[in-house]
Amino acid sequence: MTASETRPLTATRSFPSDFLWGAATAAYQIEGAAAEDGRTPSIWDTFSHTPGKVFEGHTGDVAVDHYHRFREDVRIMSELGLNAYRFSVSWSRVQPTGRGPAVQKGLDFYRSLVDELLAAGIEPALTLYHWDLPQELEDAGGWPERSTAERFAEYAGIVADALGDRVTRWTTLNEPWCSAFLGYGSGVHAPGRTDPVASLRAAHHLNLGHGLAVRALRSALPADRQLSVSLNLHEVRPLTGSAEDRDAARRIDAVGNRIWLGPMLEGAYPEDLIRDTARVTDWSFVKDGDTATAGQPLDLLAINYYTPTLVSRVPEGAEKPQDDGHGNSDHSPWPGADDVAFHRAPGERTAMGWPVDASALYDLLTRVSAAHPELPLVISENGAAYEDVVGPDGSVHDPERAAYVHAHLEAVHRALSDGVDVRGYFLWSLLDNFEWAYGYAKRFGAVRVDYDTLERTPKSSARWYARVARSGELHAPDGG
Repeated sequence: MTASETRPLTATRSFPSDFLWGAATAAYQIEGAAAEDGRTPSIWDTFSHTPGKVFEGHTGDVAVDHYHRFREDVRIMSELGLNAYRFSVSWSRVQPTGRGPAVQKGLDFYRSLVDELLAAGIEPALTLYHWDLPQELEDAGGWPERSTAERFAEYAGIVADALGDRVTRWTTLNEPWCSAFLGYGSGVHAPGRTDPVASLRAAHHLNLGHGLAVRALRSALPADRQLSVSLNLHEVRPLTGSAEDRDAARRIDAVGNRIWLGPMLEGAYPEDLIRDTARVTDWSFVKDGDTATAGQPLDLLAINYYTPTLVSRVPEGAEKPQDDGHGNSDHSPWPGADDVAFHRAPGERTAMGWPVDASALYDLLTRVSAAHPELPLVISENGAAYEDVVGPDGSVHDPERAAYVHAHLEAVHRALSDGVDVRGYFLWSLLDNFEWAYGYAKRFGAVRVDYDTLERTPKSSARWYARVARSGELHAPDGG
């Protein structure tokens, strides 16, 4: 029985009554308190303090001070009508060296946050890892080393023991593609390494760590807890219908999507991925039983989507465009795809330079659902950065952001109407925050943060989203 049969939709574009309306954040991007209560540096602390790595030397030392202001932030969520909040736990706040016992003050922060959410009627959705590996584990080799996957499972068990009585929704990893290929391949993210072999080793150990963590969570949590992973799946499109461009799209799909979907959902790496990357590595780091471990049963698949990926093959001898679609590094984040070029479609773009195309979200949802119809989906991140302008009265009118979200919610509604089982939508992001290598130069938040005073101000798009969340109906955006 399909989702549309069990959860009927109306012509007024209503969403199911149990649909999750949320917003998302990540620990390093918002918490601050970088050296308080036992927290030690993560790879993003080290990376952001390295000259030349982050825009104008910005760091997450203070970020938006959510560590001290979380009660205010939960109050804002409640005022916006959210019924769910996706946040991540800082590994180095809970387990500073990535080994050994937990720091109780770190766990106490998350206990207090979860209690505040529950008291406000907001369901906590916890992500264990959003890119902030403890620096000591990176010093020992990081994700390219198998031991990191084992440490991750131990950490998962610690958090489950502390919060399993309160939190129903658990996500292991956020966007492991970025961790592996931007962190160890192109070097535009922490830890800033540029080694294609290390990036593929990291990808495998992230897969393995995910599976080991799911096992640890299953053993520690009540049976009704829902487990997922959050993948930034690429909706890959060939520039033309030529066989060469279609093959370029196949290769990017392999190293962008199926490198995760294969092990996690089917228990094996795709054969074409192994062939495509044979010049880079022989994959000898994959041990017997690893992909079966990675393929632990999940309750949900979480998808992050922002923009489609448009590719072509570069003819031999031709100059390759410099845009890799992910940071414009001198080093490619796409091992085995040296002759693939990335293109940005014409038309409207966000402040990140990303084309706006909600049809690709619909295509992505329907494609994943067709391949795995038994697995419910949730949109764990979707949103846009724009050049917000503060009015004389301190307000921010951001109709572009509202229009972006509206178009993508229309795509979600269309997918629901076609039988795709989508359970929720998390707006990225609740707050303006530290946007990784862009520092504080890009604003994704529904709530503006004045980085000097840390004052929070909901933007007009936030007020519109609140109307949608409270009613469960997709109202046309009106800016406020």
